[in-house]
Amino acid sequence: MRLNEIVFNDAQPVEGYGPGFFRIGGQVIQGAVITGPKGTQTWAGLADIAPLMALAGEIDVLFVGTGADVAHLPDTVLEPLQNAGVGVEAMASPAACRTYNVLLSEGRRIALAMLPV
Repeated sequence: MRLNEIVFNDAQPVEGYGPGFFRIGGQVIQGAVITGPKGTQTWAGLADIAPLMALAGEIDVLFVGTGADVAHLPDTVLEPLQNAGVGVEAMASPAACRTYNVLLSEGRRIALAMLPV
């Protein structure tokens, strides 16, 4: 078996998560967070669409972690992103972290917005 070192270019993988926090790039962030090619920042949640819209043109797909369980995204979030050419996939935050890390390691143009579990 051949092992290859994974190199993450602009974005950092999610290293861990737990009740109310995420660990990204060695930093523990309490509450909701966005991470991707523009770095990592705290996020006010689904009502705060401006930082998500700022990713348009930078990414192809945005994964949205909806907390412990999968939930549908409100149209006020989904429609503007899709109209801006961003694909949106909602899933539970743990699954979103795993999916993001795998696709990030493949060099995909993605970002992740997560609500804590």
